[in-house]
Amino acid sequence: MEQTLVKRVDRVLEHEGSILNIYTDYMELPDGKMEKWDYVEHRKGAAAVVPVLSDGKILMVRQYRNALERFTLEIPAGSRDSVTEPTIECASRELEEETGYRCDNLEFLLSLRTTVAFCNEMVDVYVAQNLIPSKQHLDEGEFIDLEAYSVEELCDLIYQGVIQDGKTVASIMAYKNKYQK
Repeated sequence: MEQTLVKRVDRVLEHEGSILNIYTDYMELPDGKMEKWDYVEHRKGAAAVVPVLSDGKILMVRQYRNALERFTLEIPAGSRDSVTEPTIECASRELEEETGYRCDNLEFLLSLRTTVAFCNEMVDVYVAQNLIPSKQHLDEGEFIDLEAYSVEELCDLIYQGVIQDGKTVASIMAYKNKYQK
């Protein structure tokens, strides 16, 4: 199947942030018309982790999300410190920072793109089993409550619309499919 050509003619930086850059892209469509599209560049990429407790429950973080103006229930995640930081190192760091546990053997689960229509963010997700108690190291201004759920409870919360975060939904479902057949 042949794809029709869409061409970016120009990209203009509208806002430069610490994690995100926001652009206006000027696009030429296959019919020759020009359009303006929004583009959000996630400058560093991110990693997330599914922390599995010894009883099989998944350790989740509850935190306030300004964009939604409410608290959400998510797997631990965060941005890489730099574009060269391996995502497995980022996942390991975020696990310990947010949950107070570490893991000597993270296993890759999946890569996902969070919002393909206008953002390039990529998140690599890992599974952490055999958790080792450590110390939580929250970032300044970060307030997190920890909660543990069975996979079945998490699936119910997904289907009820309580958990809506894309990386969390995809990760829980992938974990269930791979580890609980």
